[in-house]
Amino acid sequence: MNRKFIVFPLALGFAMGNCRAQSSVTLWGLIDGGVSYVSNEGGGRSLKFDDGVVLPNLLKFTGQEDLGGGTKAVFDLTNQFSLGTGSFIPGQSLFSRLAYVGLDDARLGRLTLGNQYDFMFDSLVVGYNDAAYYTGLYSVRNGPFNNLALPNNPTGAFDWDRTAGLSVPNSVKYLSPNFGGFSFGGMYGFGNVAGSIGASNASSFGLNYVNGAFGANAAYTLVKTATAVGQVSVRNWGVGAHYHLGPVTANTLVTTVHNNQNGAGVWQAEIGGVWQINAPCALIGAYSYMKGNAVLNNNHAHQLTGMFQYYLSKRTSVYSQVVYQRANEGANAQINGVFVPSSTASQFIARIGMTTQF
Repeated sequence: MNRKFIVFPLALGFAMGNCRAQSSVTLWGLIDGGVSYVSNEGGGRSLKFDDGVVLPNLLKFTGQEDLGGGTKAVFDLTNQFSLGTGSFIPGQSLFSRLAYVGLDDARLGRLTLGNQYDFMFDSLVVGYNDAAYYTGLYSVRNGPFNNLALPNNPTGAFDWDRTAGLSVPNSVKYLSPNFGGFSFGGMYGFGNVAGSIGASNASSFGLNYVNGAFGANAAYTLVKTATAVGQVSVRNWGVGAHYHLGPVTANTLVTTVHNNQNGAGVWQAEIGGVWQINAPCALIGAYSYMKGNAVLNNNHAHQLTGMFQYYLSKRTSVYSQVVYQRANEGANAQINGVFVPSSTASQFIARIGMTTQF
């Protein structure tokens, strides 16, 4: 095993030397850091350094090789890290966000294999239908729903609709070419459980449409996880649309989650928009309503997000952001990215920060 890791860099250097004329490898990244004030975190106020909020802190290696005839070999290795501590997240592992290799053909589509995002992220968020695409982690869905008890989840309901970008390991993913504005995709994640093909597997599908300024997307994901209480299946689906009108982009989004193990479920509806006031200035706002079912005591929450962003250059910006969540009486509000819920039905965050890309 050790010998393989010694030989591999030498082989890679040789291959790159022979294919340099036909290949490209790009290193790029995102960095976000700032200070957040939280009105109520477990009963007390807090003022803290927080990072990876409006943009995730990413270090990405991506590349392609022209194979001729409109076909390319592609790869992506993406690591997420904590700016405050320098540690890898999630799971302290390298390239835990994306790690795949595949083929991309102009006529046949794109086929990739590895650790990859499902279509709840690819179709709904990258498709410009989610305000969290512009405002980040605090706008991703959470709330008084910890009894959802999602497996391997830091709060039980953190990013319950998977729109922050959750990876499916051991997966094969296909995305079709564009057919008159339509495209579609499918993914299957192998459970790799000996003797049981269906154990701990995952599947996801996306349908996309773009026609000029208008776009609409739909996605479905089912993930099975082996736990101490048996296999838990969590199902998500969502639909969204957006419209670009000059300097304004408006979006709407509906997403759901259902945990088959305990019957808990939540749905939410969101409207949002971005106004590019001028080249350096943007104003962003969003409102969402979330509602849990009877298993979650019919808890519900309203959430408002506002943000002003000023671009110092094409790569670097500073911003201010406010987020407010109000849950029903008797429930504990919890904005995504705050891992301790409020002791009351409301929670407020004010933040100033800076982002850069390279």
